[in-house]
Amino acid sequence: MASSNGSVAGVATPSESALIFLGTGCSSMVPNVMCLLQPSHPPCSVCAQSLSLPPERNPNYRCNTSLLIDYCGGAGGGGAAGSRKFVLIDVGKTFRESVLRWFVSHRIPRIDSIILTHEHADAVLGLDDIRAVQPFSPTNDIDPTPIYLSQHSMDSIAEKFPYLVRKKRKEGEEIRRVAQIEWNIIADDCNQPFFASGLKFTPLPVMHGEDYICLGFLFGEKSRVAYISDVSRIPPSTEHVISKSGAGQLDLLILDSLYRTGSHNVHLCFPQTLETVKRLCPKQTLLIGMTHEFDHHKDNEFLAEWSRREGISVQLAHDGLRVPINL
Repeated sequence: MASSNGSVAGVATPSESALIFLGTGCSSMVPNVMCLLQPSHPPCSVCAQSLSLPPERNPNYRCNTSLLIDYCGGAGGGGAAGSRKFVLIDVGKTFRESVLRWFVSHRIPRIDSIILTHEHADAVLGLDDIRAVQPFSPTNDIDPTPIYLSQHSMDSIAEKFPYLVRKKRKEGEEIRRVAQIEWNIIADDCNQPFFASGLKFTPLPVMHGEDYICLGFLFGEKSRVAYISDVSRIPPSTEHVISKSGAGQLDLLILDSLYRTGSHNVHLCFPQTLETVKRLCPKQTLLIGMTHEFDHHKDNEFLAEWSRREGISVQLAHDGLRVPINL
């Protein structure tokens, strides 16, 4: 449901799943630090405004892209927190901040599983803070949180966070509390789906620059949702899986859009994003990964007119946005 300010709004019923946008910004986030340290003349209005309001009323404050799936599935459904599953996509540099901002207000008690799109800083540098949302144990005697990732991401994380990957302590090494993680390798192949917390995911390999494969994910049986956060080009084999003219129309596409104008070598920008939306023809699209070039209110006004003209609903998402959905 679209609200008057051009954003998608709604509150999930106790037996309904929901998507919660923990972050919708680029790697450097919004506000852009240099806009505050060395303000231009006139100053950047988006960055200035992003610090002037509390987060729940501030769609121009953007943390690293991350999505939490509040999944109410399985036999019997039900609304109790224990019967729901909470699946997180990406754990970037702003993970702890996002938890503080949104977990309490959205009543998120834990994380049941994690999926990683790739191993860049804005997707994995919050991994150490996973322990903050795990039960406390000074001896690390807790059930590990399963993480699903590609072999390439696993190899990189083993170098960045060896203490999160190593299974045994060295002789004489003291016990230190760290996040307990169960690592699960997934294929970067549309034909090899996997399950996380009971929800089926299909990997969507996309190009994040011509030298790098990043994963998006398709999920949902009742509503088909595709999440593609870091992409410069969608290969034909992946595009077939998520296009109306291919395997079937998406109910919701969540798609990368870095800059308001121009182009970029490793991300889609607004002009290419809108062309991609027209080509895939989903029922609804929410954009993520934006820099400070995007003003949430002004650009959603533009998109409202674009959507009326093209017959495809497109809006900018914002941090804290909750979208009820039947998965």
